[in-house]
Amino acid sequence: MEAVYTHGVWVAEALQTETRRYEDFWLFATHLGDPKAAFLLVFPLAFYLHRRSGVAVLWVSALSEWLNLVFKWILFGQRPYWWIGESQLFVKNAPKVEQFQSSCETGPGSPSGHAMVTGAVWWVVVSALASFLHSRTGSKVLAAIPYLFYTLLLVVVGLSRIFILAHFPHQVIGGTITGVILGVLLNRTVPESRHLWFFLCSSMALLFGALLMYAGLENLGIDLSWSISLAKRWCLKSEWVRLETAPFSSLNRDAGSLLGLGLAQYWKPGGWDLPWIPRTLCLALASMALFHISRFPLPTVPALLFYSLFFLKYTIVPQVVMVVVPGFVHLLTAKPKKD
Repeated sequence: MEAVYTHGVWVAEALQTETRRYEDFWLFATHLGDPKAAFLLVFPLAFYLHRRSGVAVLWVSALSEWLNLVFKWILFGQRPYWWIGESQLFVKNAPKVEQFQSSCETGPGSPSGHAMVTGAVWWVVVSALASFLHSRTGSKVLAAIPYLFYTLLLVVVGLSRIFILAHFPHQVIGGTITGVILGVLLNRTVPESRHLWFFLCSSMALLFGALLMYAGLENLGIDLSWSISLAKRWCLKSEWVRLETAPFSSLNRDAGSLLGLGLAQYWKPGGWDLPWIPRTLCLALASMALFHISRFPLPTVPALLFYSLFFLKYTIVPQVVMVVVPGFVHLLTAKPKKD
């Protein structure tokens, strides 16, 4: 793998050198491809446009990110920003590359979670949009436009991950291909009207399944915290290494969101049938609420408290989008019944 990693470093250097003036664009693209954006941005947008698609986005987000975590624990992929220093291959010929705050993720690098989750989640959105356009217009050309956008998005997000030294090119390609496959497969089995017990079991299966796997690998003498120590050692600024990017954070996000999805459908099966204007208001209110929820600071010590609150935070997200905000808007806009 040494030759593959070395080639990847030079690709990243060339990308940074040739596109440095587009730095803000690449940073925006990497934030757009962040797995948490699927939960906080794509999910509410898709849900208020089409309920089934919104549920599918949340379902696919959770499962694809969880599988990405499992793959990372198995594949032990390096990340460029620490491998450059760790390999000792560039002492005399150091590449002219720069780290960014988004570079310093603490999990293993293969496959790219941004590419994998983006590929899976946005497949749900574009396939639904393409079907809608084709059913309304009968035009295959119009129906193809969402897929062109999808391809462009995958390319841009993938390049952004290489640009900021978060991933090597082969990790981005592997994540993208895996994500597209997962999007196609998982979109066929969306639990739109399953019982709360199903979501509770699914949530606990993700949580304890990963913990059992972690414990089993640790008992075999495999140190799964190796990437965290490398991140702390080679990240340019210590404050860029955040607990929010740790593998267990993504695990709690996935498990919490599935439990929240089950609770939301339990509280209000079928949801509210709102016209377009109230749904637009729902999107605006939910976006503001999720913005503040995502920015709410959590104590990082002890770590168990942080992970517990992180789980709770993402359990709340579906409640806000599917129950609280639509219920509030329904009360505001419902016409009073005549006697």
